[in-house]
Amino acid sequence: MTGIAKIAQVESFIVSLPRDTPYLGPLGPGEKINERGYLVRSGNRAIYPSTDMSVLIRITADDGTVGWGETYGIVAPDAVTSIIDDVIGPVIVGRDPRDAVVIQEDLYDLMRVRGFFGGFYVDAIAGVDIAVWDLFGKLVGQPVVKLLGGQRLETVPAYVSGLPGASLADRLELARGFVAKGFDAFKYHAAVSFDGIVAEMRTLREGLGDGVRLMVDLHWKFTAQEAVQLIDQLAPYRPYFVEAPCQPEDIEGQAHVGASVRVPLALGEEWRTVFEYRPRLERRAMSIVQPEMGHTGISQFMQIGRMAHAFHMKVIPHASIGLGIYQAASLHATAALPNAPMHEYQHSVFDRNLKYVRTAMRCDAGAFHLPEGPGLGIEPAPEVWQFLRKKGASQ
Repeated sequence: MTGIAKIAQVESFIVSLPRDTPYLGPLGPGEKINERGYLVRSGNRAIYPSTDMSVLIRITADDGTVGWGETYGIVAPDAVTSIIDDVIGPVIVGRDPRDAVVIQEDLYDLMRVRGFFGGFYVDAIAGVDIAVWDLFGKLVGQPVVKLLGGQRLETVPAYVSGLPGASLADRLELARGFVAKGFDAFKYHAAVSFDGIVAEMRTLREGLGDGVRLMVDLHWKFTAQEAVQLIDQLAPYRPYFVEAPCQPEDIEGQAHVGASVRVPLALGEEWRTVFEYRPRLERRAMSIVQPEMGHTGISQFMQIGRMAHAFHMKVIPHASIGLGIYQAASLHATAALPNAPMHEYQHSVFDRNLKYVRTAMRCDAGAFHLPEGPGLGIEPAPEVWQFLRKKGASQ
């Protein structure tokens, strides 16, 4: 093919979609929303926005074709947009979108000598990478999944993530509602397990029976030895996996937990490149990896997934707060991998935000249906722009 369109413009946008109940459920004891629109969950000391806040990227080719991307912008999104607007965007003007992996690697090289091989900088690269892949697919008339080596899955099995009820009884009732809709896998969040982590697992197992898979996200709350003790208490209820047992920087602790328990461990939503995954893979710190598309982008996601396959580990991707564009990218990539049995379904975010995108992507009867058409098969709907947040402003 000759005369392929080149990248002509890169733009970033912050969107802030209001929601009645904050992510993970109602505010807990002592929790409040501050003047910037953030709240700190006492259960894991982590900060979250009170809205669904995200960063969108629009890349326009010189023939007018548009590729859309999205990245993690839930906290301090101006950090991400500044990097895109000032550094990354101008550098890739004139590049061939078919060189998506090469572009991602070149952008990573720009700042690695200054120590920026993680955080906001790599998040910014991830969003741009997703938009380049979308543009690539549209220019050649192919879905992104077909450009990633081939499609293995027509639909992607989903597990329900989060049961945002105020009480254990409410959460059990929510789960039963999903069972009636065809779902058979559930994860709850220890950060809001106000009645006790073990008690919640016991309630769900006894209330839902042996036919469902149960998981728990420990949100990095524990030391390694505390996590081992807790997982031993959870083991009789047969968790499908336990996620994030100790601090993400504690590689030795992660490896200790992995070697000490008989329950599968899942790690990785906070890591952005194969360079962060590799030492944990070598230490067998987990048996399931959880790449987050909003942190990795498509190019790194695929490298992580292939490397995990070489270590005989499963890929069950993470999915968090966002408009849905990087969720679509994650489904395309997941459907191309040989070792991805399911994908996280953040129903309280995914379902409500579908009205803000144009796509055939959906989740029902226990599975995701991939978007359709060339590229990612998704773009922002006109309704989303009413929630555009001015750069530098609060929520």
